Amino acid sequence: MRSVRARAALGATLVVAVALTGAGLAVLLVLRANLIDQADLQAEVAAREVAGALATGTPYGEVELDDEEDHPVQVTDEEGRVVLVSQDLRAVTGTGATGVTPVPPASAGATPPPGDEDDDGDDRDDDRDEDSGRPGRGEVSSDDPDFSDGTATVDRTTADYRFAAVEATTPGGVTLTVHAGAPLAAEQEAVGTVRGAMLTGLPVLLVVVAGVTWLVTRRALRPVEGIRREMAAITASEDLARRVPEPGSRDEIAALARTTNETLAVLEASVERQRRFVADASHELRSPIASLRTQLEVAAAHPDLLDLPGAVADTVRLQVLAADLLLLARLDAGEKPGGGTVELGALVREEVSQRTGDRIAVAVEVPEDAAFEVDGSRGQLARVVGNLLDNAQRHAAASVAVSVVAEGRGVRVEVRDDGAGVPGAERERIFERFVRLDAARSRDDGGAGLGLAIARDVAARHGGTLTVHRAHEGGAAFRLWLPRPA
Repeated sequence: MRSVRARAALGATLVVAVALTGAGLAVLLVLRANLIDQADLQAEVAAREVAGALATGTPYGEVELDDEEDHPVQVTDEEGRVVLVSQDLRAVTGTGATGVTPVPPASAGATPPPGDEDDDGDDRDDDRDEDSGRPGRGEVSSDDPDFSDGTATVDRTTADYRFAAVEATTPGGVTLTVHAGAPLAAEQEAVGTVRGAMLTGLPVLLVVVAGVTWLVTRRALRPVEGIRREMAAITASEDLARRVPEPGSRDEIAALARTTNETLAVLEASVERQRRFVADASHELRSPIASLRTQLEVAAAHPDLLDLPGAVADTVRLQVLAADLLLLARLDAGEKPGGGTVELGALVREEVSQRTGDRIAVAVEVPEDAAFEVDGSRGQLARVVGNLLDNAQRHAAASVAVSVVAEGRGVRVEVRDDGAGVPGAERERIFERFVRLDAARSRDDGGAGLGLAIARDVAARHGGTLTVHRAHEGGAAFRLWLPRPA
């Protein structure tokens, strides 16, 4: 039951079983109700025929009780005494009177023959039809009959019946109740046949549903198994260049395969970038470390030859490179900028005021009466401005300028220089890590190639952008755009 196939097959089987059971019960109930309605109609017709005969004054012995086995009849008077039954009826239940032996007609209120007198000796001619001289006509109740279930033994055969009770009034004013039955054997046989067929066919159908669901699910999940095996092989081989097979269908499994391959491509690129990062970092660290070690070894052997300024410079370079690598690691880990509001105009003026050792004075173009507030980390944004100014100082010929202006729904900080500028084909590559243009490859002038990469990553973490354009002075213009607080 741990596999998807087994759970799908079990779930489908249970759903079908519940649905078929409910549908089967509904069919049986409807079938039984229809058959009982037919039996009620037959019983009512038989009862009204007998009641009609009694209402016309037909003597008990002359009432025709046809088809006694299918429609047994029992007639009772107002006191519940049996006055008339079918000839072969031996026992009956469900009619309220279980007797099957009629009482004498006179005591039961039978219609006397023409010419009889009542107890006062008066002639009964008032009950006779004036034209024919026959007794007057009684009445059959028009109300819906009462129905009941019971049994009847007809000629030693006991069966279930549906009885209809119809009241009739004889010409003599006696109220009789006619109970006529209709057999339920056909209803019971039909319901039993349908129930047996359902009980026989339901297990077979459930087995078919379970098997089909198992096979269909297995076929549908076959590509998933291929994806799983390939992912296991990729994990074991650590070869991120491999891809999982993509089925030709356009369903969810094909989408899963495509998404998996896209994830593998991103992971491969990330790992490759990390490898290059480690290799470049090792290369950048090796040079100052080797230089510093050489100077220390020379100083140990010849103290008078110690190049102290060079050792300090190499140490500073190592410190800056280590700080840059640490910041990049935090950015790669998804570190969010600290909360707070930063006034970019004040931040730019402060950063420029602290740069006392620049070879070219920085021209600041920040309006005094304007506020340029953004949300973010003051330290990280100061690092971006510093890196852009360092880059401008490295490439400028005679001028470096920084401006802050409002642009759209944000603030733009622009750092310009009058150097050689950045070729159009290199304007995206310079933001990659450890990338330096050919004119700036020397250790002294080019730096480690991390400043612009850090600046763009910080800008992206703050919801902004960093791009490079051609300045009107002829050099490069780096534009940092950050959104204003919402």
